[in-house]
Amino acid sequence: MKKQLLSLSIASWLAAPVHAAMLEEVVVTAQKREQNLQDVGIAVSAFTGEQMEAMGVTQSIDIAAFTPGVHISGNLAGQNTQFSIRGVTQNDFNDIIEAPNAVYLDEGYLAIAQAQTFAVFDIDRVEILKGPQGTLFGRNATGGLVHYLSKKPTFETEGYLDVSFGRYDTDADADEFTVEGAVGGALSETVAARVAFRHNQRDGYLKNLYPESSWGDSPGAGAGADLGDDDTQAARFSLLFTPSDKLNISVSANYASSEVATGPYQSKSTIGVLNDDGELINVIDTPADETRLTIQGDSDGGADAIDGDGFLEGGGIGLPGRSLAGGDFFGYIDGDGDDMTFSSDFAFDDQGSTDTLGFNVKFDYELGNGMQLVSITDYKDYEKLLFIDVDAAPANQLANYAGMDATSFSQELRLSGESDSSRWVAGLFYLNIDNTSDNGLKGPVNSIVDGLDIGTVAELKTNSYSVFGQMEYDISDKLMATVGLRVIKEEKDFKVGIGVFPSLGNYSVNQGEFLTNPFGAGSPYHYSADTSDTLWTGKAQLDYRPNDDLLLYAGINRGVKAGSFNAPLLGAYLGGGGDTALPYDEEVLLSYEAGFKQSFGDGSTRLNGSFFYYDYSDYQAFLFVGVGGVVVNADAENYGMELELQTSPMEGLDAMLSVAVFDATVEDILLRNGSPLPARDVKPTYAPEFQATGLVRYEWPALNGMMAVQGDVSYSDEFYYNLRNFDADKFDSYVIGNAQLNWVDASANWQVSLAVRNITDERAGVQGFDLATLCGCNEVAYRDPRSYSISVKREF
Repeated sequence: MKKQLLSLSIASWLAAPVHAAMLEEVVVTAQKREQNLQDVGIAVSAFTGEQMEAMGVTQSIDIAAFTPGVHISGNLAGQNTQFSIRGVTQNDFNDIIEAPNAVYLDEGYLAIAQAQTFAVFDIDRVEILKGPQGTLFGRNATGGLVHYLSKKPTFETEGYLDVSFGRYDTDADADEFTVEGAVGGALSETVAARVAFRHNQRDGYLKNLYPESSWGDSPGAGAGADLGDDDTQAARFSLLFTPSDKLNISVSANYASSEVATGPYQSKSTIGVLNDDGELINVIDTPADETRLTIQGDSDGGADAIDGDGFLEGGGIGLPGRSLAGGDFFGYIDGDGDDMTFSSDFAFDDQGSTDTLGFNVKFDYELGNGMQLVSITDYKDYEKLLFIDVDAAPANQLANYAGMDATSFSQELRLSGESDSSRWVAGLFYLNIDNTSDNGLKGPVNSIVDGLDIGTVAELKTNSYSVFGQMEYDISDKLMATVGLRVIKEEKDFKVGIGVFPSLGNYSVNQGEFLTNPFGAGSPYHYSADTSDTLWTGKAQLDYRPNDDLLLYAGINRGVKAGSFNAPLLGAYLGGGGDTALPYDEEVLLSYEAGFKQSFGDGSTRLNGSFFYYDYSDYQAFLFVGVGGVVVNADAENYGMELELQTSPMEGLDAMLSVAVFDATVEDILLRNGSPLPARDVKPTYAPEFQATGLVRYEWPALNGMMAVQGDVSYSDEFYYNLRNFDADKFDSYVIGNAQLNWVDASANWQVSLAVRNITDERAGVQGFDLATLCGCNEVAYRDPRSYSISVKREF
């Protein structure tokens, strides 16, 4: 990866909605025990639930905007979004993959990449750890991890109700209504409970003008819906048992269900550039006067660019050229460009859904002599079915779907202790993931492949066993050494079928059995394999504290992400590799990092910094070609730095300044598997070269309470969304500003907030895919448009 990222953010450390000190002590559990943030020799950012509320964080991935070196990636037009940390990312859209940046909820691992996007409500804090965290957190925390911790029951009766109403400033006049609440307290002298919920109802803000510019007949009743909606219900129930002063038992159950329309992609016209042999060597935005399908010197290279296996290239039909200059293959041009109107045929209300159910049980027992035994049992069930219009345009061509049905179970046993000069933790961990994914291309009624689902059905069962330990030893009163090791046994059982099913409608996929040879010999295709690998992660670090206000640290971390299997779409180009293109190896990261944590002015100012060098072996990079993609292994290198300055310079005013810079290279990437062209070094995807985010807040007494005003501005430079780094496959730079006015009464029981998000109505790219050889277009999605909201909160 050769990438520079400079992230500059000014954000306030916003305390509870009363005039308390904003730069409060933050306690984190980054090393499996409670510590002050300034005592942890790890690059970690942490935010309390009150801080996140004031910053407008409502989805898990929103916190990335306020964390240096952290960005987002994913697929399905933002309906499936993941974290990218220090350029480490994975945007394969098949749900059998696991992300290289782990996400936890209450110490339970979210094993499915889709689950990284969830509603944030009744949260105590979030911790974002950067760099490999495999010793204590396991094999898939190569780039880092994000850990959300919910509020726990207490023996005092307390709760809140928060109601908000908003409107999006688009031609769709979309409204949003949210109600969130929690209540908890004692059920007996030894039992406490807490229940929390969130409901969000949002209309589609992306105005659909279909059948404007339509090509072909309608894909079915209800086509042409506005997109960008959300209907989410989520709840969490928690119990705390304290049968003795040495034993705590926490039990929680959570459920979330969302219904959404087709993913809100838009289309931009693009054109492939071919060499003399017909190899695709670049993709550019289509010039306004261009009518060729592809550019090959002075000629039209046609739609059979060597960018796939020829299946469905050029939309699957013979085309003499673009019927409208500057348009896609079917003559469509989005009239307002990246603004919030478009025309798309395959766009249906309530077409997609996600459901997650989870249970978590934690035993925490003090054994005496400074020792503690912890058991964490976690179970989750995931279901998902989401759709997008492949060309995001009014041509009845193809749709894409992503379905998944999975469960995960994990069990961790952890023993920790300490003496006058040492602290240690050791444990065992087991993880089981049983995942079935349904991915593919749908041929709607009246389309070019009328009535067919071109499907990929994959099953992956994973069993992972770990033993781990870490020890800190005080060499002197100022110098501490830390060593850690984790050994992992990883077993996978995989099978996949790729072929064609009869399509039974626009709301179901991959029904019945594969059809035999619908496109000739070789379909359906079946493959199965199993693997058993031993992996390890480790850590060695020195911490030096010359005085109470300064911590210096330097160390080496080895991270690992297990190898796995591709489950590509039919039509994804494998370069003749066949079976050999499906498995890929584990990635190994050696991270060399040094940092410091400095406090000034009796704790009113904190300055933290880190410097790192990454040496990647077999980095798992997602290469999207034609109509699908596969994960390939490539070596990579990355180096950079991060700085965070937090300060409360005067009463009522608080700020944070953070900076992140990295320069990375993904090495020797082919433009397609089997390409005869030389491999090239490329930049990683979803990693802007320059980022800046600022948030300031000032609070003062007013109206028998406290008034606060805050504003934030985020800047991002352009970044690529395709590993091939073609010219058209990048999002432009953007600036987004938000503002909020907040009032809290003197008793801190009532709170009223007025907010404007995306004040300038900026178009900030989120996710995109290059489909220049399929439809003469790229599909692109953007962050939410400008919105206004008012909220009223009552605490008790």
